[in-house]
Amino acid sequence: MLPNVLRTNAADHIPVLAEEVRELLAVQPGETVVDATFGAGGHSRVLVADLAGQGKLIAIDRDPTVRPYFDRVKASSRGVQARFLRGDYAVVLTQLAANGVKADAVLLDLGLSSMQVDRPERGFSYATDAPLDMRMDPSEDLTAADVVNTWEERELETIFRRYGEERYARQIARGIARRRVETPITRTSQLVDVVRASIPAPGRFGDGHPAKRVFQALRIEVNHELASLETGLPAAFEMLRPAGRLAVISFQSLEDRIAKHFLRERARGCTCPPELPVCVCGHEPEVRILTPKPLRPSAREIDSNPRAASARLRAAAKV
Repeated sequence: MLPNVLRTNAADHIPVLAEEVRELLAVQPGETVVDATFGAGGHSRVLVADLAGQGKLIAIDRDPTVRPYFDRVKASSRGVQARFLRGDYAVVLTQLAANGVKADAVLLDLGLSSMQVDRPERGFSYATDAPLDMRMDPSEDLTAADVVNTWEERELETIFRRYGEERYARQIARGIARRRVETPITRTSQLVDVVRASIPAPGRFGDGHPAKRVFQALRIEVNHELASLETGLPAAFEMLRPAGRLAVISFQSLEDRIAKHFLRERARGCTCPPELPVCVCGHEPEVRILTPKPLRPSAREIDSNPRAASARLRAAAKV
């Protein structure tokens, strides 16, 4: 169980699968921990406590509004050397690895943070009317409104199908193309209306909000989330010391698939054709999988934090 001093209250953002992350990363005093997607710092608070005032925390996030959360974690973890690095974790991890920085534990908690969802002006939520923005880093140029209003209909269909796994991608892209001729789609509520009108009546019910897959696809495209994961995982692995641990929390199948394949490939041993009587490749496993199947939140956690329901945790240790 988590120490009482680390339990969150109703005003805090609740870290998903916190106990499982803590157990798998098994942080020891004096080690270096990298929280590559810091957010509101919930996981960092848990992991820093296990450093017991000795060691280092490197916190990374592209969203400048998380800095006060980092300052709070740093102030409460005396003795720990804490640094905040702003930027896309894929870029920052690659730079750290190139500079020879090593870590004992790296965490990637993918997707949106609660504070981003809970701030309507950021435009991530389909539940409230707001500017159609969706940038995790507000200094970036491309917004969701730019994509919706300027991309070709076929491009919109592709991202809705690829990143949202939306079965009505073609109809929705066509509906957007028609609506934006009349008036630009600049608000989340406008996009929700177009999606609803484009989906056949039976498809509007069940499996959550009808616009959730379109919003997911736009958010992934605007923030290059899958590309960041594909670049960030090898960089995180390179940073790990021998016996270092890597944990990845994903919230949708596309992210989880990338993490699963990455870890499985590095856990493979001999790659010789099966007909060869002896191994000639000399390939050795690079990681030991710590989660043969992804860990999911307990019913109790989902009951207290419904946003955790889709979370999946995978972890491995470097050989």
